[in-house]
Amino acid sequence: MPLRYLHTMVRVKDLEASMKFYSLLGLKETRRTDNEKGRFTLIFMAPDGQEECPVELTYNWDGDDGLPSDSRHFGHLAYRVDNIYEMCQHLMDNGVTINRPPRDGHMAFVRSPDNISIELLQEGDALPPQEPWAGMENTGHW
Repeated sequence: MPLRYLHTMVRVKDLEASMKFYSLLGLKETRRTDNEKGRFTLIFMAPDGQEECPVELTYNWDGDDGLPSDSRHFGHLAYRVDNIYEMCQHLMDNGVTINRPPRDGHMAFVRSPDNISIELLQEGDALPPQEPWAGMENTGHW
């Protein structure tokens, strides 16, 4: 029986802040469901041309006090980028902390507003190390 990937779901506390964060990564809203009876909203966001691989943002209208303070229980989301240094600079310029800088020109980690760990991987070979990334220490958890 064949298996087909559908999506990764993450619960979010602030829908607008989370959508802004994932938009900074280059994801766009592909589908939205507002469920009045269940009092929740589902937003599917994916990179252009990869609509079949979305992240589902689940927002409970009445709050979600049961959400763990560290949502890493599921692992992380991973995205390949054309230039890891440019992406990390773009994120920093927009107030995102780079938790694990791309010192090796290949891999970085950031966190969403809901503490979801996001892995960024350089397309192809690692870029040559460069500052400020090469000398930058880790910040917080990743």
